[in-house]
Amino acid sequence: MKQIQDCHLYTFIDGAYLNGRQPEDVARALVDGGSDIIQLRMKNASAEEMIHVAERVHPITQAAGVPLVINDHIDAALAVGSEYIHLGQEDFFDGGYHTVQDVFQGKTVSNGYPHVGLSSHAPAQALRAVEAGAVYLGVGPVFATRTKPQAVPVTLEYVRWASENIRIPWFAIGSVNLSNLEQVMEAGARRVCAVSDILNAPDIAGRCREYKKILSHFE
Repeated sequence: MKQIQDCHLYTFIDGAYLNGRQPEDVARALVDGGSDIIQLRMKNASAEEMIHVAERVHPITQAAGVPLVINDHIDAALAVGSEYIHLGQEDFFDGGYHTVQDVFQGKTVSNGYPHVGLSSHAPAQALRAVEAGAVYLGVGPVFATRTKPQAVPVTLEYVRWASENIRIPWFAIGSVNLSNLEQVMEAGARRVCAVSDILNAPDIAGRCREYKKILSHFE
């Protein structure tokens, strides 16, 4: 299984961007294109629905050695044995958690707990997330994004700050696309999340390969 420090292209199976496709078909295309890590995000799904989809997707990512991240749903992550879970600031700190170990308090699994990644939108949040034990951070939204229209862009200044101050793996996120990817990388990012630009592409695997080609120039 690929380790987080070796992951550079972080992609998504997002319920808002399936466009009539089956999640497992999207998973195969992302894997074929060279995605290093894949998040399953279905904002309006119940835990049961997340489990149902994850059970179809996880065997595909496992076979490819690509870690699967479950967004928000802790019980679903534990149920399917995903390698990672991702939580936002409001889900983690506002949810009463202080360290990543708190997330799994009172929960027992037989095959190990998933690693925890956290979002961050400002330097203070990033430092707090690192102290809490996050294994990776999301840094953004770098640009205004329709995925989270209420979020204020952190701009490339936060990317530059993260490149100088954060020593765990972190991923720039927020309307990152092929037209601004090099700009984001030149600001100091070495890992990025891409959502709509990949999922809305006619050829998902081909779009991933375009990202990988650019990312490889900065590794």
